[in-house]
Amino acid sequence: MTNALSRLLETRDWLLADGATGTNLFNMGLMSGDAPEMWNEEHPDRITALYKGAVDAGSDIFLTNSFGGNASRLKLHNAEGRVHDLNRMAAEIGREVADKAGRPVVVAGSVGPTGEIMSPMGTLTHERAVEMFHEQAEGLKAGGADVLWVETISAAEEFIAASEAFALADMPWCGTMSFDTAGRTMMGLTSAEMVKMVNKLTHKPLGFGANCGTGASDLMRTILGFAAVGPEQPIIAKGNAGIPKYHDGHIHYDGTPDLMADYAVLARDAGATIIGGCCGTMPEHLSAMRKALETRPNGPRPTLDQITEKLGAFSSASDGTDGAGPVRAPRRGRRRS
Repeated sequence: MTNALSRLLETRDWLLADGATGTNLFNMGLMSGDAPEMWNEEHPDRITALYKGAVDAGSDIFLTNSFGGNASRLKLHNAEGRVHDLNRMAAEIGREVADKAGRPVVVAGSVGPTGEIMSPMGTLTHERAVEMFHEQAEGLKAGGADVLWVETISAAEEFIAASEAFALADMPWCGTMSFDTAGRTMMGLTSAEMVKMVNKLTHKPLGFGANCGTGASDLMRTILGFAAVGPEQPIIAKGNAGIPKYHDGHIHYDGTPDLMADYAVLARDAGATIIGGCCGTMPEHLSAMRKALETRPNGPRPTLDQITEKLGAFSSASDGTDGAGPVRAPRRGRRRS
């Protein structure tokens, strides 16, 4: 399938993705509890500034302001009937920014988790998850997104449902999961298990990997876990800018531009092809990452000691792939609601 992202991947050894959406929007005035997707209609100028900030900092890919744009999450704001329109607007604003960039820039339609737990642990059925993801995908497609990008997923079942939905929309896609529980996703998946899952998909992603999580060190260990299995698809790394700290009533991330520059180079040397940031990552971080990727030579695959020396300690002793981490509890039927 020929598309904007695959064409870029054919000509470059690495691509810079974007940084945080929420952190940047909160700095623009978004209040806790508000739906960021409503700003696609109410404050398109601020969403334009969000996208343009990433592009001006050197990003080759940016994600749209549509992370919570599915029916389940929008229902919390009485907007479940506006899924298509709000996603279309998010992509249309992105399309306009990308087309004015003066260089190839990929508009990736962000698709976050449904916010529900899939059966048999929860009440969300596979069919309903596919339906919700498909509805969102069609809106992003109508707005001009180049690819779809599911992110911050914890359950393999939800990742699989998204892949089926994107096939229905006839759209290329990428996907990342969040490994934030002792090196595993919240639902117990390890990096090695994600590679195996991706290999079994009928509609495979153009790239896959990890985003968010605990900190840059933990994410790097996950990237090494992907690379050790030898995946066919490009690996994506989108780590947080350090660790969140509560200060003066707000959450701040302690990762400096220099730290994120080191992270970007380590991620590249560990085997990642698409490298960006997640929570706390601002344009100044992206600029430093771009400069480091352009100017620092390729090196050998980093060791765990080299990662912690540059980025700080891991949050857990194991990432689960060595059998030493926590294991998933056996399923015993549907939980009571």
